[in-house]
Amino acid sequence: MKIDPQKPVDLSAQIAQAIRDAIISGQLIVDERLPSEAELADQFQVSRPTVREALKRLAAQSLIRTQRGATGGAFVNRLSFEDAYSQQITTSTLLLSMNAVDFDTACEARYALERACAPLSAQRRTADQLATMRAEIFRQEQPGLTDEAFCASDVAFHRALVDGAGNPVLSYQLAGAVEAMQPLMNMITFTERSREEIISLHSRIVDALQEREPDIVDETLVRLENYTRKLAQDVADRRKKAV
Repeated sequence: MKIDPQKPVDLSAQIAQAIRDAIISGQLIVDERLPSEAELADQFQVSRPTVREALKRLAAQSLIRTQRGATGGAFVNRLSFEDAYSQQITTSTLLLSMNAVDFDTACEARYALERACAPLSAQRRTADQLATMRAEIFRQEQPGLTDEAFCASDVAFHRALVDGAGNPVLSYQLAGAVEAMQPLMNMITFTERSREEIISLHSRIVDALQEREPDIVDETLVRLENYTRKLAQDVADRRKKAV
């Protein structure tokens, strides 16, 4: 593991990246104990506080864990898909906002990915996942629900639909699609949307999942995508008229 002191990049970030690369390559394996702070400081020719900051970065990414005591230290952690969700969501949100992805592109990607889960979800969904979706529909029906709470419930509903596929790789990949793209879509469309229409489509989806009818789930997701696109167009048209 090496770093370049001449690079205009924070040394602690370089150390964290070097250790991360060693974990990814298999040079460091799960549950292996990392060298001590003093040993790492000597290896990288930096101060111990710099090493400590690098280890904090890795711990924040759930790549290492620390244990106290005589047999303690920093150990390579087994990263789970769930642990990585937040990073996937953050990265997706930044990519969408920084690169000014247009609404139709984001909408097309999000629903294409979600529709890929429909046949698997119809086959594998659990009773608990159906109950979660029905609970979110009930929440969405409450008259005093704020727009922010409705959006959060909307995300939770589709998260359960995706998780119903029973595939952790798909769930991880769609974390960004559902939990990053959907809130951005809701921010644009909430002034025009009909909660009743969305609730009706959500109810149709969960009923089809319960009856294990993937074609109806897919068809309803297409209807939801078309409705979402229309809402965005209505918002754009209204803004043009206001100029």
